[in-house]
Amino acid sequence: MTEHAALLDVAREAVAKATEIVRSRPTFSVSAKGDRDLVTDVDTAVEDALREFLAAETPEIGILGEERGRSGDGGGRWWALDPIDGTANFARGIPLCGISLALVDGEHSTVAAIALPYLGVTYTAARGEGAFANGKRVGASTATELSDAMIAVGDFAIGQLAEEKNRARLTLLSDLGARAQKIRMLGTAAIDLAWVADGKLDAALILSNNPWDTMAGVLLVREAGGAVVDRDGSEHTVGSAATIAVGAGLRKEIVDALDRAYGVVR
Repeated sequence: MTEHAALLDVAREAVAKATEIVRSRPTFSVSAKGDRDLVTDVDTAVEDALREFLAAETPEIGILGEERGRSGDGGGRWWALDPIDGTANFARGIPLCGISLALVDGEHSTVAAIALPYLGVTYTAARGEGAFANGKRVGASTATELSDAMIAVGDFAIGQLAEEKNRARLTLLSDLGARAQKIRMLGTAAIDLAWVADGKLDAALILSNNPWDTMAGVLLVREAGGAVVDRDGSEHTVGSAATIAVGAGLRKEIVDALDRAYGVVR
């Protein structure tokens, strides 16, 4: 077994453990952790359990989690964990949420697992091995016309400079909304990216890049034959400002729309 295959087994087991925790907690507490930003005690329970599991299974690899921050020295390798991506959905009983776990090596992810606990699907990928949903290979959209495209757009910005950031988002929504088949705002980057990999969405525009939100989905999309770029069209890395995932046939049209929204002239 290759190292990536072994680490993928670890990731798959980790998100299965997380799914059990999420589905076994019918009641939970909700608290605010920032401007219109929520955390539940299930988020922290999942992260604590997976930190313990990953530290035991892969002590040589560091961990960055959304709720507890960074721990361990992985020498450039670390797990990026979002214990519940889509907490606002989860807190309201909306079943669109996921557990996202990626192994980041340098600037890119090499192993990924995203479990959707209420939809019964786990997406997995290892670099060079393809992307899978419950063990079945998936592929990104082959659409070439924006009028055929269903596009997910990430949440509006909150906190500092939100008004300025959202001005460009509103321009982008107006542009794409007039030309795409449908626009969707699902409230979870993990599902946005997994569904681009699975061909359910033709593009996902996440105008930020928290590694715990995005790095698993980025690998899924690439292994499914899609493209993932930064807002300016350059190749996506862990340090990118945005995460733009798209079936390869729509890459230029989506980047052009982003340029218009942000007033970029090339």
